[in-house]
Amino acid sequence: MSEESPLSFVPHHVFPEDPGAAPLCFAFRKREMLVTEAGLLPPVEVIDEHGIEAVRRQYLGALKGVHCYSLELEAELKAPEGLAFRDLRMLFGSLEANLHAVAGRAVQIIEWDRTHQFCGECGETMVLASSDRSRSCPSCATPMYPRLAPAMIVAVERGNEILLGRSPHFPAGIYSVLAGFVEPGESAEEAVIREVYEETSIVCDNVQYYSSQAWPFPNSLMLGFTAQYVSGNIDTEADELEDADWFAVDDLPTTFPGNISISQWLLNDFIERKRGG
Repeated sequence: MSEESPLSFVPHHVFPEDPGAAPLCFAFRKREMLVTEAGLLPPVEVIDEHGIEAVRRQYLGALKGVHCYSLELEAELKAPEGLAFRDLRMLFGSLEANLHAVAGRAVQIIEWDRTHQFCGECGETMVLASSDRSRSCPSCATPMYPRLAPAMIVAVERGNEILLGRSPHFPAGIYSVLAGFVEPGESAEEAVIREVYEETSIVCDNVQYYSSQAWPFPNSLMLGFTAQYVSGNIDTEADELEDADWFAVDDLPTTFPGNISISQWLLNDFIERKRGG
C-alpha cells in the first residue's frame, strides 16, 4: 500500500526487505507484553541488549511508516532487569492508544500463529500463505485464518434509568452495562435481545448500533448498542450475574473509571444525553 495512505496503521503480512532503523517490537510471553517498568514499549535496541530471542515472529504492518513486529517469547522467560511483563488491561493508562491497538493486534496474531502450526483436519504441518494472513495445509488444502469472535455490549434504557449488572469477575462493588458473545446463526441485534433476556429476564427492543472496539481479551470485536426496555422484571441467574438493577442517571453505582473502553463510552453517552450535557 502507498505511503500516502490515509490510514495511520497499514496492516500487512509480508516481511519487508528493510525493517528500518527502529522498528516497533511487541513481545509477548503468553498474553503478557514486555514493557518498561513505567508500562511503555521498550525500544528494539533494549530488547536486543538483553539477548531476548523470539520463538516465532510475525510482521504486523506499519504504524505511521514505522514497521511493527510481534514476537512470541518463551513461556517461562523471566523479565530482564528494568523490564516487566504486563497484561494489556494493565497498560491502558500508560501505553499510547495507537500502540495499545497494535499490541492488541499483535497478541491475537501471536496466539493464532502458535495454535495453528498443524492442520486440525489431518495433522499436517501448516504453511504460511503469501497472499494473505493465513496458514494452509499442503495435504488437504484446509485454510486457517486468525480468529475473531463478535461480541455485543448494550446500554438498555428505561426513561432516565439504565440497566446495569455486576459480574462475579468484576472488582468489588463495580457495575457495568451488559455484554455477551454473538452465537452462530444470529445477528448482533438478535444477540443483544437474547443476552439481555438470558441474563436479566428483561425484554428490550429498538436496538441501535452505537460504536465498536477491538477487544483482544482474548479475540473479540465488541459491537456496542443502545436499546429500550419493553417489559419484564429483573431476575438474574447465579452463573451469569451476581446482581442487576435499574439505576437513575443521578444515582449511579460505582462503575469502571476512565473512558478507555466501550462500556464506559456507552455509560458516558447515556449520562450526557439524560443530563442534557
